[in-house]
Amino acid sequence: MWLNHPFVSETTTEAITSLAPTELLKDEIDQVAKFYDLIITFFTNYSFQLVGAFIIFIIGYWIAGKVGRWVLRLCEKHQLDITLSRFIANTCKMLIVIMITIIALGKLGISVTPFIAAIGAVSLGAGLALQGLLANYAAGFNIIITRPFVVGDTICVQGVKGVVEEVLLAYTVLRDEDDVKIMIPNKHIVGEVLHNSNNDSLLALSVGISYKENPLEVIKLLEQTLANLDFVSEVRKPQLGIDEFADSAINIAIRLWTPTANFYAAKYRAYQEIYLALEKAGVNIPFPQRDVHIITQQEVK
Repeated sequence: MWLNHPFVSETTTEAITSLAPTELLKDEIDQVAKFYDLIITFFTNYSFQLVGAFIIFIIGYWIAGKVGRWVLRLCEKHQLDITLSRFIANTCKMLIVIMITIIALGKLGISVTPFIAAIGAVSLGAGLALQGLLANYAAGFNIIITRPFVVGDTICVQGVKGVVEEVLLAYTVLRDEDDVKIMIPNKHIVGEVLHNSNNDSLLALSVGISYKENPLEVIKLLEQTLANLDFVSEVRKPQLGIDEFADSAINIAIRLWTPTANFYAAKYRAYQEIYLALEKAGVNIPFPQRDVHIITQQEVK
């Protein structure tokens, strides 16, 4: 308002107006200079701490990798399960990296207490939001520690059956004979009824013979036939016996163990060999039949 005063000349007004951008530019330069001085002061006071913290972290990370590989070789030397070995090695590496990070931050004069408190608060919220996922991880950790099964075992759980291919913290990977990969969340394994038959699966077969045949002789014939099959387990011997005296036949039950990877192929091959052996021996496999007697009215009287 005072620029419009009648005693202020036009020349004076133009001079004062021209000074405004100059003062603004000077303020910006002063701010940049202060920021520059702050950076120079920081690096002057903390340059050695920064270099030291960086060197400590790099060396610590290298040592963590070396320790992890050494632990893995040690576990493999003692023939531990590969999944458990990798878990132990990765856990050791992670713990060393965390310790080195804390040391490096301390070198910079940064307190890790607020970070730990923040991590605790975030972990609480994440735990409430990810209960299902954390349950899978907890169950996976339990599986790795207790080892109810290992890679290569045949397990049946929740109506799903297959060979264990990999055990992870979140889920377990199975593979069946059709080369289908099945992933089961670990929380559905721990606490459930689990069937573990190691490498093999039980193959239950049944064949009926005529009442005219001697079932004991037929059982001996089938035992010899199964003994020549290469897919029958040598550790668990086949079991054969009379299962039932049915209406039209004597049913002979056959129980044998075979590798899970070729379960159905073994079943079809076993039935083929059984049929050829019975046919060659002349053993009759009867078909279901009934005798129907018709009673007339005269017979009733």
